[in-house]
Amino acid sequence: MRLSELQTGQKAYITKVNGSGAFRKRLLEMGFVRGEEVKSILNAPLKDPIKYAIMEYEVSLRRSEAVMIEISMLAGDAQKYREEPISAEQYPSDTDEDNNDGTEHRISHHRNDGLHSEKRIKVALLGNPNSGKTTIFNLASGAHEHVGNYGGVTVDSKEGTLRHNGYKFTLVDLPGTYSLSAYTPEELFVRKHILEEKPDVIVNVVSASAAERNLYLTTELIDLQVPMVIAMNMYDELEESGRTFDHETFSSLINIPIVPTVGKRGEGIPRLLEKVIEVYKEEEHDYVQIPYGRVLEKSIGIMEREFNSIGSAAYAGWNMPLRYICIKLLEGDSDIEKRVRALAQQEQIFSRRDKERVYIEKLLREDPESAFTNARYGFIAGGLKETLTEKTLFSDKTKLIDTLVTHKYIGFPLFFLFLWVMFEATFRLGNYPMGWIEWLVEQLGNLVRNNMSEGPLKALIVDGIIGGVGGVIVFLPNIVILYLFIAFMEDSGYMARAAFIMDKLMHRIGLHGKSFIPLIMGFGCNVPAIMATRTIESRSSRMITMFIVPFMSCSARLPVYILFVSAFVPQYASLVLLGLYAFGILIAAVTARLLRKTAFKEEETPFVMELPPYRMPTRKSIVTHMWDRSSQYLRKMGGPILVASIVIWFLGYFPQNEERDAAFDQEIALIDTQQASNEISSEEREDLVAEIEHIRNTSHQENSYIGNIGKFIEPVMRPLGFDWKISVSLLSGMAAKEIVISTMGVLYTGDSENQQSLQHRLRAESYSNGSPVFTPLVVAGFLLFVLIYFPCVASIVAIKEESHSWQWALFSVLYSTGLAWFIAFLVYQVGNLLI
Repeated sequence: MRLSELQTGQKAYITKVNGSGAFRKRLLEMGFVRGEEVKSILNAPLKDPIKYAIMEYEVSLRRSEAVMIEISMLAGDAQKYREEPISAEQYPSDTDEDNNDGTEHRISHHRNDGLHSEKRIKVALLGNPNSGKTTIFNLASGAHEHVGNYGGVTVDSKEGTLRHNGYKFTLVDLPGTYSLSAYTPEELFVRKHILEEKPDVIVNVVSASAAERNLYLTTELIDLQVPMVIAMNMYDELEESGRTFDHETFSSLINIPIVPTVGKRGEGIPRLLEKVIEVYKEEEHDYVQIPYGRVLEKSIGIMEREFNSIGSAAYAGWNMPLRYICIKLLEGDSDIEKRVRALAQQEQIFSRRDKERVYIEKLLREDPESAFTNARYGFIAGGLKETLTEKTLFSDKTKLIDTLVTHKYIGFPLFFLFLWVMFEATFRLGNYPMGWIEWLVEQLGNLVRNNMSEGPLKALIVDGIIGGVGGVIVFLPNIVILYLFIAFMEDSGYMARAAFIMDKLMHRIGLHGKSFIPLIMGFGCNVPAIMATRTIESRSSRMITMFIVPFMSCSARLPVYILFVSAFVPQYASLVLLGLYAFGILIAAVTARLLRKTAFKEEETPFVMELPPYRMPTRKSIVTHMWDRSSQYLRKMGGPILVASIVIWFLGYFPQNEERDAAFDQEIALIDTQQASNEISSEEREDLVAEIEHIRNTSHQENSYIGNIGKFIEPVMRPLGFDWKISVSLLSGMAAKEIVISTMGVLYTGDSENQQSLQHRLRAESYSNGSPVFTPLVVAGFLLFVLIYFPCVASIVAIKEESHSWQWALFSVLYSTGLAWFIAFLVYQVGNLLI
């Protein structure tokens, strides 16, 4: 029987995991091992994927992947973990009778730094996604990394420092990972950091509510023989379930200190730091070896002798224990195989390895990867059987919420309702503080205008700095509200459910639900969203996802949208905003399908993703997330936006034409003479002077440096209905989308004495014949162009870094900009034909 045939609510036992490669390895690591109980909980709204419960946590699989797993309805038909179950008594023995070369279970490791006189400790935090690792990092170090309740929040290492009991700690928050295999960038990054950076102590953060699954990573760290302390995090959830855990006994079994912690409240962190100091001060570390059983231990011993025969100098630079090298080589680890191929004796080693793999499969009737995984889980289960009691209290919170948010009829409407509420709140609630900030900017402009003499400096401050930066900073409240909603989705666990219900739709464009998480993150900022694609195992899916992330309307585009929506269609603001975001998603879907059919034809990665329990986000977490993102927006005010505003002002202010100005001044003097002789009234004089000043400013802008640049590119943009001012604004927006507004704030200022809001200036903008510049078709084409064209420079650099190629970054630039031009062209030209 296959797992895909299991009906909702039924339980079964795993007998075999078929297939090969990274996906099969990931299933094994996540607990789909022989003999483990699995339960089908519910189907996604479109009947695919399916949520299963295993090892006291929940994971989603597509039916096409679940069919690879063989199950039995009877526990006796699925012998758990291995032919020779590992009991707790096998843990701390001094020798292993099954190990034919007499290798001891405990290995002494002597530290090189003797007296520890510097009192500096380098600590690496390592754990599964959703284990609360980054929460501990934030509380301990005072850093403000975002904490999300789904896998893949931390996609790079983050560093923080703190002092405790006279020691200076350098904490490094490593990416969340399920193992130290070589299948994903995170796994390779973490293993490389441990081997090359050599942290003094590793804090292995383990989720107490899913200890058996989380401790699998611990067994791999034990094989690596690294100084370690275990933080048994979310201990309150374990206690709330009615369980008890004798962590002291378990600690003695594996000879690693264990400290219960509750990261979100900071409980246990001081004790954790004390244990880190104790481990650091130890002159020798005794490491327990995982007992893999007679068959596997025999093959490990033979491989160790094979390496010893070629001399330890050949692999000394790898910074790995020989036993670990042999285990990984027997498992078929690609990184270790690559290292072995560089040795002169590679044929000899691979020949012996292949013979041992055949030997293992023949005797254990399973491949070495499964055998080692089963043995590790057997090691964990043996210890937990003696120290962890069964659940007595069961919470239905997650089950109840999932019944609603993943319901086949109301799941999607709820999701889109949430998005609509997000955009409605962003626009409506943000309008009030936006108006206050706009008033302050206007008053500041008036203050400078009324107290400075005429000249370039006054023009720079009023038109360049206040007009440019002020035009962008007014949208800060909208950005804060948007991040509030995104933070709630991430921290509560709903983001993972969004990926779950969207998987089947994503599957139709050649991706899977896991790609949906970076896309949702892209609504905040495209750069971390592009970096978050690292959590996608398949390179092709990862590449496609990073190319379509820029079509998600990031917060930098939001001020542009709000400016134009408020100015031209305020009555339909929420629907227009939702439509823009939806159109971006549509473009992303079409692009993904196109790339899957052309450049990335390989099979898409199967969908396997942990579904963490729902947790109420803490106020501190929400505020921290909002402040961090909003502060990034504010820093842009004093950085690229300020610089761009000054550059745009300079290009628009110079060169000055004294003869032209003198001619306009002469016309104004003539009007003053007419008023003095009572030929015209004072009101008529003001109207005539205002008209002359408008002509003067227009003439100056057209003949300025920026006017020449705009006119140079205007022929390309004219078919879209864009004049040279719009063209220059879009050109400057390549650095950062907010600069589109700051550029318009400078270009459309007109008279520096006029402190009207930018919205009024845009509505009043007209050609020489009196026709408006911003017609409905021009506004629509402009908004779509901003949505689609050139990602910001930071996004292009992120694509280059993640794809390791400037060619793909250049492709993203050309494709998005070309597509934006084509769609805006269709809107304007076809619209003019129909209207």
